[in-house]
Amino acid sequence: MKLKIPTMQGVIERRMLVNFRVRPDAARRLLPEYFCPKLINGWAMAGICLIRLKNMRPRRYPAVWGLTSENAAHRIAVEWDETGATREGVFIPRRDTSSILQAFAGGRVFPGINHLAKFKVTEEAGAIRLAMRSRDGVTTVQLHGRPAAELPASSVFASLAEASEFFARGSAGYSATRQPIVCDGMELQTNHWEIEPLAVDRVESSFFDDPNRFATGEAHFDCALWMRDIPHEWHALPRWERKS
Repeated sequence: MKLKIPTMQGVIERRMLVNFRVRPDAARRLLPEYFCPKLINGWAMAGICLIRLKNMRPRRYPAVWGLTSENAAHRIAVEWDETGATREGVFIPRRDTSSILQAFAGGRVFPGINHLAKFKVTEEAGAIRLAMRSRDGVTTVQLHGRPAAELPASSVFASLAEASEFFARGSAGYSATRQPIVCDGMELQTNHWEIEPLAVDRVESSFFDDPNRFATGEAHFDCALWMRDIPHEWHALPRWERKS
């Protein structure tokens, strides 16, 4: 069945994809059994989507009714079999939000569990600094970035075009719920897709720095990308549920 929410629309005021290349076996440990890591040049790709959503409301409602919030989604690029075809998207084991409404409605109106968090974001002369800490103390993120002309030479992506296509194809996201055998699904649809490199001067993540989750050498920062001012819609997808 689908998550019972209307199609939502709004504007992605700012979206940063902070990406880590991960050993496939390490990524597989974090996934429900029906997902497999999607690989690029022998690596799994995981990361943090740091997104500011503006004027989020049910489609056809006026923008003045919309919700604005800062959000963080820890995600892993995945593939799965569906009706005889291979599909791709992301699995989201952790969501954090600045919105009390989203945190309350997570799993009811918004997909998955949404943890309440405090975000501090400053932007000066094109550079951005973001700090996030969840209220439960489990998740922290620190990011200092600035616009760049190209990806890092160490990235597994050969070009910005290759990276853009990889992430554009991951528009379907399945979020962990309070039931281990169930994932809530949502798909991002944008009017246009334009992504740019983001040079990272500092990145810290309690998720990727946790030695109980990733042993030494299993996860490395790869690259960061960002996009701005993108009109979009979120559409509910059928839930994934393991059958007994």
